[in-house]
Amino acid sequence: MEDPWADSAIGGDSNNSSNTVPQSDDMAPGSTTTAPSGTSSTLTPSTNITSSSSRPSRLTPRRLVAQPTRLEAVEDDPLGPLGASTPAATDTPLAPPQPPLKEQLPLRTTLSGGLNQIGSGGGARRPGDPHRIIEEEELYNDTPSGPRQPPPVPPAQPNSSVRTSMQPSVSIEQAANPTFHISVGDPHKVGDLTSSHIVYSVRTKTTSKAYKQPEFEVKRRYRDFLWLYNTLHANNPGVVVPPPPEKQAVGRFESNFVEARRAALEKMLNKTAAHPTLQHDADLKLFLESEAFNIDVKHKERKEPNLGESKGVLSTFGISVGSGNKFVEQDDWFHDRRVYLDALENQLKGLLKAMDSMVAQRKAMAEAAGEFSASLHALSTVELSPTLSGPLDALSELQLTIRDVYDRQAQQDVLTFGIIIEEYIRLIGSVKQAFSQRQKAFYSWHSAESELQKRKTSQDKLLRQGKSQQDRLNQVNAEVADAERKVHQARLLFEDMGRLMRAELDRFEREKVEDFKSGVETFLESAVEAQKELIEKWETFLMQLDAEDDETVFYRPPVVQANKPAGDTAVDRARARIDDDSD
Repeated sequence: MEDPWADSAIGGDSNNSSNTVPQSDDMAPGSTTTAPSGTSSTLTPSTNITSSSSRPSRLTPRRLVAQPTRLEAVEDDPLGPLGASTPAATDTPLAPPQPPLKEQLPLRTTLSGGLNQIGSGGGARRPGDPHRIIEEEELYNDTPSGPRQPPPVPPAQPNSSVRTSMQPSVSIEQAANPTFHISVGDPHKVGDLTSSHIVYSVRTKTTSKAYKQPEFEVKRRYRDFLWLYNTLHANNPGVVVPPPPEKQAVGRFESNFVEARRAALEKMLNKTAAHPTLQHDADLKLFLESEAFNIDVKHKERKEPNLGESKGVLSTFGISVGSGNKFVEQDDWFHDRRVYLDALENQLKGLLKAMDSMVAQRKAMAEAAGEFSASLHALSTVELSPTLSGPLDALSELQLTIRDVYDRQAQQDVLTFGIIIEEYIRLIGSVKQAFSQRQKAFYSWHSAESELQKRKTSQDKLLRQGKSQQDRLNQVNAEVADAERKVHQARLLFEDMGRLMRAELDRFEREKVEDFKSGVETFLESAVEAQKELIEKWETFLMQLDAEDDETVFYRPPVVQANKPAGDTAVDRARARIDDDSD
């Protein structure tokens, strides 16, 4: 029985099957595979298959059995037909194999293309790989290998400080609180007789990015500073704004007054720019930076015609500002601060009055010293002994020096300590103005509550009338909602102003201590320096009196007046009176 898996019988070819391997599908027609020498020409499986069998063996399709035969034929070349001919083995030891190299990228320009791989056996040089790690031997090889190699980069130390060419970035705190240095100087008088006034140069140096330049200069007069103060008060209710010096109608062009006002204006601007809230105000930027200040102010007033000192933030909410009855403070903390400020103001005014008396006394002493010097000089000019006229004239010059010291000390007292007293008297007035703004906010809150109660009363009346007044009821409901919104805003404004004023009064106390401490120290230092100068002058004068050569220390040749009648001098007259009395 024939096997159903057997192929059809091939007659007459059974003998040839023992000598020839059946063709594979992969082989070309007519190609045969020859068995190597030493092997049987017949592919025989483990079970012998007779040649007289009418069907081929089941193992005949395993044509891959011939594959080891091909590998044995080329076993000397590991790469097969693609391998090159292997040179004959020699007795010399072979060089270690070189690592595989990548092809150099033609577009890569980060590393030099002239790097060559130098084999240990001195073989041919190959183009280097830009990603290859350069060995130390190649970097320091004296043999030139193309273009110049870059110097080696030392490894970064773990604790080394890396220096960069960029400036350190500004921190968030510095960006939020920029620094200002403002100087007011160069006061000069401009205008004719009817419109004459003093103009100051305001120079500003700042780190704020809100300004166009870090340094700039503008020209301002006194009323411009006054505008800035009133505008900042209106824009920032509850904030203690540093005030400018007060007006003065008489003597406003005197040098001492102009210098004192200049110093006060400079201190006002620096304190305003150092305030964390006021330094970001747009009107301060307009004052410090605008070249056409008057035009910009008029343009701003046209845009905001109803913005005045008494309104401002309250008017933006549509809240009316009324005076109402006398304000009764409900917060004990604010009541105590108000009493304290009143007492402090009285004490400072008394101190300023005493300071003015002391300054006036110093000026009077300076005038007295000048008069004394003139008298001594007149006495030294008479024809007395040269040994006496010299010391008298030197004492006259010493009194002139004492007069200058008294004048300078009086001016320094005004500019060091007196200006601080005047500044804090004005600051207390600014604090009281903030208290007044808080009172207005309180009145506005209660006024809004009264208006809300009126609207609710009208609403209740309409609700009792039923649905006959539905349109009117809708209108009243809208009015009630608007009144509730105003009450809520007025209450929040009053509470926020109270919290802000607490912080402002704490800031006022800290700055007061620092300013008075600095002012007293400067006042004492100037007084000590003035006394040291006086002591030095007196000691020098006494050393001249005690000199050995008494006749030449103070000697000055007498002034001889021509055509002067003899016996008509003051000394002659004094001697004549003495002779008459003796007789």
